[in-house]
Amino acid sequence: MDDLTALARRHLDQARIDPHGRSSHLFLRDGPLRQSVIALTSGQELDEHNAPPAASIQVLHGHVRLTGASGETQELIAGQVLPIPHERHGLRAVEDSVVLLTAVTATTDCLLEADREERATAAAR
Repeated sequence: MDDLTALARRHLDQARIDPHGRSSHLFLRDGPLRQSVIALTSGQELDEHNAPPAASIQVLHGHVRLTGASGETQELIAGQVLPIPHERHGLRAVEDSVVLLTAVTATTDCLLEADREERATAAAR
């Protein structure tokens, strides 16, 4: 069992001494499920990248800004959780921050009917 508080503290300490101001650790891998702790010092960012099939971000410490390819931004502070949009996105630390990334890397045959309908509706718009 992993202690998120200890992981967050350790990786934030590592990010503070890393020349790129980052530290991360994939601590849970179970089939398509992945959970990682990502620490960024103030002003550091993860450049825009593709979204996995399903993911969420929870801020364990600090304040981050999630930016989408559409130009939309979301500000999150410690304790808040948000699904990651199904588009390219980036992440910037507004202050020293640690996030918990939960991602599903494959969804073959696991979409619920409601998800299929929601995607079909969105695609028709």
